[in-house]
Amino acid sequence: MVKMVTQLRSFFERHGFYVSSRLGDKLGMRARSVRLFFIYLSFATFGAGFAFYLILAFLLRFKDMVYTKRTSVFDL
Repeated sequence: MVKMVTQLRSFFERHGFYVSSRLGDKLGMRARSVRLFFIYLSFATFGAGFAFYLILAFLLRFKDMVYTKRTSVFDL
């Protein structure tokens, strides 16, 4: 049981914090401040902040899949 919780935690640390650092870069803030904002928001709204966080993660990943930077016209 403990091993499963540790694996789940490490998965979210590897893949979930990327959203915070990317959003912090866009806003000119530290990623730690963005993470704290989402934590406080999730406590204040009983999970709606975490849902917003997941939606934002999905949209950022979707944007990266759609808008890929191509170096030349022959990369199509």
